[in-house]
Amino acid sequence: MKSLPVLILLLLLHNTLTAQQNDKIVRIARIEVDASQLEKYKAALQEGIETSIRLEPGVLTLYAVAEKNRPTSITVLEVYANAEAYQSHIQTEHFKKYKNATGNMIKSLELIETTPIALGAKP
Repeated sequence: MKSLPVLILLLLLHNTLTAQQNDKIVRIARIEVDASQLEKYKAALQEGIETSIRLEPGVLTLYAVAEKNRPTSITVLEVYANAEAYQSHIQTEHFKKYKNATGNMIKSLELIETTPIALGAKP
């Protein structure tokens, strides 16, 4: 079921997000990774996420999960404070490093823009 990782990711959203905060940017990335490079991809993804969360105040949430029965199928939930935070994020050196390092590892990438409806999580 393709939507299961998305539902899991939405359940993990930070508890300060609400549907009334319309300036938030919430995106879903569906990524298919070359199986022979999966471990290298996961290391690059983890480094990119940790750096973004640590250095960028406008990056609120980055969650990455792999489907249990298809570990090369990865879904990332991205939440940014606003459009400016997203634009700033994609211009950072650490994001560019991630993109350059993983470009040949990714077989397909689908970026999905979303509209938050009801978001909630426990701390």
